[in-house]
Amino acid sequence: MVHTFHLATPGLVRVAMALARPPTAARVQGLRHAECMVPMRLGASIVSPWRWQVRRLAMFAVWQDEAAIDAFLERTPLGRVLARGWHVRLRFLRRWGRVAAFDGLPASDGETDPEAPVVAVTVARLQLLQVPRFIHWGKPVERQVRDHPGTTLALAAFRPMRTISTFTIWHSARAMTDMVHGRDATPDAERHADAMVERRRKDFHVEFTTLRFACLGEYGQWEGRSAIVPR
Repeated sequence: MVHTFHLATPGLVRVAMALARPPTAARVQGLRHAECMVPMRLGASIVSPWRWQVRRLAMFAVWQDEAAIDAFLERTPLGRVLARGWHVRLRFLRRWGRVAAFDGLPASDGETDPEAPVVAVTVARLQLLQVPRFIHWGKPVERQVRDHPGTTLALAAFRPMRTISTFTIWHSARAMTDMVHGRDATPDAERHADAMVERRRKDFHVEFTTLRFACLGEYGQWEGRSAIVPR
């Protein structure tokens, strides 16, 4: 299996179409599952128009192989839109938690180098009644991750009404895990660790998973940037 994460700017109508009718395994050969979402700017106010990037599209997907990815990008309307943006192809490393749509992944796929670059994706289905608590505890973590010197790209994405995801690229797995556990020297380093304690006390989610990947390849540009994944 190969995972991908895509970012593109197709405009409001195409984004709405992708949210309403995302690609499925029944319609796209070689696709296992896809999540189409609207990117969000980390740390921006919930009521700010800068937060909700409704003309942009994010898609996280799992595929049978890279040939299926190439065929989707070349032969389908949505794929051709995404091909004009930026995407990474990912090799699975580790999983924590569970989201039914991504069942079948083991807890880990062998040992990993803590100094190697990694890509982290979270996917969650929120409990709607817990959204205020989730925002309260999540906003400080957003700013922590956004401003962390260990990241080269950090964003969130959502799909109404309850799917939310984060996507981060890190210089090393060690930098990521130090942030998660509050072990680094950045200001307010304990924010993420405190939020995890609160989540364990009373979960914000119906389902939640964190997935760690190595990058197989990076394609295109995003906001004028390429080579976003460290080598």
